[in-house]
Amino acid sequence: LAECDVLIFGPEFTERVNAIREQIPKIKIKLFLGVERPDFAESYYALTACCSSTAPKVDLSDDDDAAIYFSSGTTGFPKAILHTHLALMISCEVEMNHHRQTREDNFLCIPPLYHTGAKMHWFGSFLSGSRAVLLRGVKPEWIIKAISEEQITIVWLLVPWAQDILDAIERGDIKLTDCKLDQWRLMHIGAQPVPPSLVKRWKQVFPKHDYDTNYGLSESIGPGCVHLGIENIHKVGAIGKAGYSWEVQIVDENGKPVDQGAVGELCVKGPGVMKCYYNNPEATAEILKNGWLFTGDMARMDEDGFIYLVDRKKDVIITGGENIYPVQIEDFLRTHDAIKDVAVIGLPDHRLGEITAAIIELKPGFSSSEAELMQFCAALPRYKRPRRIIFDHVPRNPTGKIEKPRLREKYCGSGSLVEMETESQ
Repeated sequence: LAECDVLIFGPEFTERVNAIREQIPKIKIKLFLGVERPDFAESYYALTACCSSTAPKVDLSDDDDAAIYFSSGTTGFPKAILHTHLALMISCEVEMNHHRQTREDNFLCIPPLYHTGAKMHWFGSFLSGSRAVLLRGVKPEWIIKAISEEQITIVWLLVPWAQDILDAIERGDIKLTDCKLDQWRLMHIGAQPVPPSLVKRWKQVFPKHDYDTNYGLSESIGPGCVHLGIENIHKVGAIGKAGYSWEVQIVDENGKPVDQGAVGELCVKGPGVMKCYYNNPEATAEILKNGWLFTGDMARMDEDGFIYLVDRKKDVIITGGENIYPVQIEDFLRTHDAIKDVAVIGLPDHRLGEITAAIIELKPGFSSSEAELMQFCAALPRYKRPRRIIFDHVPRNPTGKIEKPRLREKYCGSGSLVEMETESQ
């Protein structure tokens, strides 16, 4: 997709590169970072040993191409996203300013650096002069240990990892009294909708922490286009307002702005919007219109201008003519003590078009039943109640997003499920 000429890899990827090298003939140079070099690659260290320590002068402008990032592929095959130097710089500055990051801070970056949000938070540390720490692995014990030993002040987490930390504390696997955490001032959770129940639970354990979240996508160079701000904890559940130098609007299916409070597609406009999908003008034209990036996310705006994500446009379930937003059901189910993770998808139904199914992953050591969870869901409006309860693992990709296409492929049309009675709406 990106037409790369060079591949740089370490020893942990040798087998994987060897397995696919026949499929990537356009890669002219393979550089190995390590000692035991495979015969199909050159040594990075040998190649660079005789290089000058002075970087060559390159004339660059703000609008020059800087990097190609890839979408996470949760709605299909990943796309190659081209960004400029200006987009990268502004995104870093936005994150640094929102976190009030200074050279006195120590920032812990846990998400993988191929994640656009991780890179922008990471590079923001360079701009502020703060110390940045990388962590390999996401075990709760490792995260808390790093925060304690490295005297971390700012941590960026994804939803599953925040849940895992709280679960480990509740089980007694992590004893906070053994850790030095007084310096830890900010907990940032991003890259996906954050259940309000998670923030409430976190504040009960860490009442002194500031909380922040944001909204972005790879096409808007990750974080920054919408930001909550640490002073707006009273708006938990919102993703925030337009970030510095950004504009936002919510539109209907015809591209017209909706009324305040109505649900529509979230569109963003600003200096961080991608230049294009590389070598894909058709896909670019679908998402970029008159400078506006159509995100594919459904949202609403309250009377104070704060934006709330409702769901992915492609994830909306239409049952009996009613639009159902799975995130709302997922947030409700996550308040159940036994539930570790949940994904709600639509399954085909000959009468209603689609019905809602909740895939439930229970916490270790907990139990529940279909009948018990159906009773729990009685608190929901009738048309939002799941018609099927499925106990299974909820798959997430490395950036923490639920892989709903995998679940749809697995369960749509499956005759092995117990079908709930479909009732008139």
